Amino acid sequence: MPKDPICGMDVKESSPHQAEKNGETFYFCSAGCREKFLNQDQPEKKEEEKEESSCCHTDDDGKGESKKPSRKKTTKKFICPMCEGVESDEPGDCPKCGMSLEPASPQRAATKTIYTCPMHPEVEQEGPGSCPKCGMDLEPKDVRAEEEDDGELRNMTRRFWVSVALGLPVFLLAMGPMVGIPIDKWIGGHTISKWIQFALATPVVLWAGWPFFQRGWRSIVTWNLNMFTLIAIGVGAAYLYSALAVLFPDLIPESFKHHGEVEVYFEAAAMIVALVLLGQVLELKARKRTGNAIRELLELAPPKATVIRDGKESEVSIDEVEEGETLKVKPGEKVPLDGTISSGKSTLDESMLTGEPTPVNKTEGDSVIGGTVNQTGSFEMKVDKVGEETVLSQIVEMVANAQRSRAPIQRVADTVAGIFVPVVVLTAIATFVVWALFSPEEPKLAYALVSAVAVLIVACPCAMGLATPMSIMVGVGKGAKEGVLIKDAQVLEILEKVDTIIVDKTGTLTEGRPKLTECVSAGSFSEADLLGFVASVERNSEHPLGHALVEGAKEKGIDPPKVEDFDSITGGGVRGTVDGKPVLVGKKDFLKDNDIKILDESDSRANELQTEGRTVMYAAIDGAFAGILAVADPIKESTGEAIKALHELGIEILMMTGDNEKTANAVAKKLNINRVEAGVSPQDKNKRVKALKKEGRKVAMAGDGINDAPALAEADVGIAMGTGTDVAIESAGVTLVKGDLRGILKAVQLSRRTMRNIRQNLFFAFVYNAAGIPIAAGVLVPLLGMSALLNPMIAGAAMSMSSVSVIGNALRLRSAKLTEC
Repeated sequence: MPKDPICGMDVKESSPHQAEKNGETFYFCSAGCREKFLNQDQPEKKEEEKEESSCCHTDDDGKGESKKPSRKKTTKKFICPMCEGVESDEPGDCPKCGMSLEPASPQRAATKTIYTCPMHPEVEQEGPGSCPKCGMDLEPKDVRAEEEDDGELRNMTRRFWVSVALGLPVFLLAMGPMVGIPIDKWIGGHTISKWIQFALATPVVLWAGWPFFQRGWRSIVTWNLNMFTLIAIGVGAAYLYSALAVLFPDLIPESFKHHGEVEVYFEAAAMIVALVLLGQVLELKARKRTGNAIRELLELAPPKATVIRDGKESEVSIDEVEEGETLKVKPGEKVPLDGTISSGKSTLDESMLTGEPTPVNKTEGDSVIGGTVNQTGSFEMKVDKVGEETVLSQIVEMVANAQRSRAPIQRVADTVAGIFVPVVVLTAIATFVVWALFSPEEPKLAYALVSAVAVLIVACPCAMGLATPMSIMVGVGKGAKEGVLIKDAQVLEILEKVDTIIVDKTGTLTEGRPKLTECVSAGSFSEADLLGFVASVERNSEHPLGHALVEGAKEKGIDPPKVEDFDSITGGGVRGTVDGKPVLVGKKDFLKDNDIKILDESDSRANELQTEGRTVMYAAIDGAFAGILAVADPIKESTGEAIKALHELGIEILMMTGDNEKTANAVAKKLNINRVEAGVSPQDKNKRVKALKKEGRKVAMAGDGINDAPALAEADVGIAMGTGTDVAIESAGVTLVKGDLRGILKAVQLSRRTMRNIRQNLFFAFVYNAAGIPIAAGVLVPLLGMSALLNPMIAGAAMSMSSVSVIGNALRLRSAKLTEC
């Protein structure tokens, strides 16, 4: 095996398509220290160049340790947004539906672009093309902040205008004599008119309409029949018959002739191509708007950052900033990356991520999120996360994955689409036979041909295929802009049916920033002793109540001593050893279980405080009861309004908390929550969710994603109340960037409006095809006469507009008000 002369690692030979000019073979370092080199005999570099390029570093023992560079290269995959499982390393058309493949995941920049089908996300390839399943144009899977050069749209637009320029004269030549304008006589007769129509229609059909024939042929070869199958057959039949009538009129049977003349349908073929192209152009433009949500998220991150290196400020590309570096953010600038304020303070606008317009005060030690806007002050920050690890990158990835997912309701459209095209073809054949035998006017075969072509053209399986994925893409994007991140389309469908939402008290209904309000010592212990010992143990706790006690000690100037043997008992409390004395802090039962006798006067005071809505913790030091501490957590201003709105939507709110019953009831009474379960441990929450599901309820569980993870996973829908710094919570189907109850209201409204939009689209698609196909077949002719016979041109216009209408309806979700009932 050849070796890299720089680092000594094995190399791999380039594949044939990677070979450069003159047939030279290139080699690639397997450890990734260099992209390629000409051969393994390349002269060695200077020592300093070795250090810079080598991927191998020697440790103290002299042993080589392979380390890959921190910068990772990304290779894009292309998928079809309509065909699940279709994936390619190169752009092109989907082998199933014919749509252009699009990139698999959003990135700001990459060397290759993966394209996928919006209706069959399993179809992927590098570069544009069409889906092999449905024939739709593939779209970039990686939506970029900058507008991409849309070659597919340009191509279709150019073909459309050429088809209009050449097809319109054909239309006038054919239709003029029918309305009393003798254009054919003006130009020398009917025969010359046919030849002119033939000359003009040929480039329209064979050049402008060529993509439809390519996709149609591929759909037949792969037996993934789609709308382009019908278009290719319909347009091809009309054009070939007309061309045959012009070139070899004697071969046409008399039954096709009208008063001895063979009628041609060049105008139908040309205008159908023009109208379908118009539909494609409008569809491409509309579908492009569905990616705006991700594009707007990507645009939140500034391209450059001010980094402080060796005490000097310099502006660099955001991609050059590394974790641990210090950045300076000035007023009016966007925060470049996730990090922690190291000096200074300011007010930040986080509305672009959380959906909440109120600015947030930030000071030293507070976390900041990349993409948010610094308003008033200037501050320095330490970078904690870069690249794909940032909150913004996680949000973009979640949104992109959700937009590509398929809702269970999509199976209805998939089932129908699977048999739709063969049924339409059989219907067209039956239409031809019936008209050929029973046409009320001559020539029967000519009318049979026109009716069969109209049936093929008017049918639109694309509208059914687009009904669900377009609404999902727009709905998920809308949610992301409102701070509601949906994991996949199935979550949206289930959330619509939820009738019970379980919420915790601390951090969900309340601010989650409790403060110490009472410190009542007992026995021989002083208040300072009690608070000092308790704060020492709670300093290792992650619970908000423990944090409140630590902050209370700081405010009183108490410096808590060091704790040893710390342990946290889930649902009970914490314990540890301080200055050689065992300390217990937690619930009343927790102390009783450890044989601590609680004084009656302290217990009585605790009951009074709990009735006022405060949370009381009991403490014991060195085996003796030491006193009680009360903490108050104010209710969020938005909670009452959100609960009222959820009740109006017919949803029952169940508050399930580990707090005591008196405190829980006091909070529930203020918020008009009629179902409360107090003293519940995380394990009990999981059991309670199972019990509610057995009762036939659809349950959503809102939690913090840590202790509540089992219950979140057990619920029909888990809702993670994000903190703004961690949005990748695997147990939840919905993540709220800001842990606010209004986010739950938005999520419910989003699911209901998205599913309603999907049903509207499916209804329109089914009704359109159910009515359009029979009308094209001529079922109204016996009632209204031959004037009811559908012209193939009108059928083509209707087919194109049906897809555009479905996309237009889906785009209405972008302006939906998610906080209104």
